[in-house]
Amino acid sequence: MTVRRYLLLMSAEFRRQSTYRLALVAGIFTNTVFGFLRISALFAAVRGGGGSIGGYDLAQAASYVWLGQAFMAPVYMFLWQDVAVRVRSGEIVSDLARPIDLQASYWARDLGRAGLQFLTRGVPILALGGLLVGLSLPTSPWSYPLGLLSLLLGISISFVCRFGMNLIAFWTVDARGFLILYGFVMNVLSGFYLPVAIFPDWLQVVAHASPFPAMFQSPIDVVSGRVVDLAALRTVGIQLAWLTGLLVLTRVVFVRGRRRLEVQGG
Repeated sequence: MTVRRYLLLMSAEFRRQSTYRLALVAGIFTNTVFGFLRISALFAAVRGGGGSIGGYDLAQAASYVWLGQAFMAPVYMFLWQDVAVRVRSGEIVSDLARPIDLQASYWARDLGRAGLQFLTRGVPILALGGLLVGLSLPTSPWSYPLGLLSLLLGISISFVCRFGMNLIAFWTVDARGFLILYGFVMNVLSGFYLPVAIFPDWLQVVAHASPFPAMFQSPIDVVSGRVVDLAALRTVGIQLAWLTGLLVLTRVVFVRGRRRLEVQGG
């Protein structure tokens, strides 16, 4: 029965997201336009580097951009403050009183959202990118199932990080400043703006010491075939390790925050 509750939440969020049809169409258009802007800049850098930069040639650069544009919405590379807002308003009390785990319920809903976004925004953007520019497809058949698993782990890591940052609201009245700073750092270090492989060496070390590449760069590397076989398994294993560690950390913070929660009015 407990598992069924979360599956129902996932299904309900999938259906809820599907009602915003105009927003989905607008998202496809916007992401495609920005994809062409990003690919123009990256192509110029590759050509300026003599045909390759950070191990990326033109075909691999195209795959990086279009996969990034397709994964942007499912992984959710934007500001998210749903929990923080409810803590600030006091509505979190009713959430905590429900006979369902708060973190697990938000996670289930986020997976439903991500599934809808991938099917309705990610797949069309990939198709358009492949048709108009081209993609570098992996040669190993294992890249596809491992890529889907890597994407699922990336979505989950993204959620756990966002949820953990929202827990700051248990200690401060307004967490928006922390969330904005988190969003900036996450977008830089995750490989969202540029592939991590073309970072300076010191910045690559900083990036890989964080969970951010595991949420965005890793799924792109696995799906595009940039890492294959044992390297792909190692990448997925690192993602799983990050997810496990972050779940434990956010759970500890959540329990402590819940104990000290005070709602205005008594």
